[in-house]
Amino acid sequence: MRIAIVSVPASRKGIPDYVKSLQKGMESMGHRVDVIDAWTEDGLRLPGYEYIVVNAEAISLFGGKMPEALPKILSSSLVGKKSAAFLRKTGPFTTRALANLMRAMEKEGMLVNWSEIILNAPHAESLGKRIGA
Repeated sequence: MRIAIVSVPASRKGIPDYVKSLQKGMESMGHRVDVIDAWTEDGLRLPGYEYIVVNAEAISLFGGKMPEALPKILSSSLVGKKSAAFLRKTGPFTTRALANLMRAMEKEGMLVNWSEIILNAPHAESLGKRIGA
């Protein structure tokens, strides 16, 4: 399967290690995986993928607010795309942030059929091995 991992970190610091681990896990299952940085790229390539994984971080510990790059990258025509919402655990209100992420994805017409909170890089790799299984 051709999968896009959209990395939406809280700041413009590049691709986090846990996203690379998630990619490694998916590739070990035979998938073709591309990582797209939401801060530096637009979402024009996203409609060409079979499955889209959005991996985000909340920008605040308590409000669960998503980075401003998220709506920009999801503004492509993604209606009906199967997708997963992954969020890195950052604080006590991580579940609220995950709900905000899924709401933003569903607002663009994406079908979110899997959501998880990522604890660390080894956990992300094990999640990547479960995709499509």
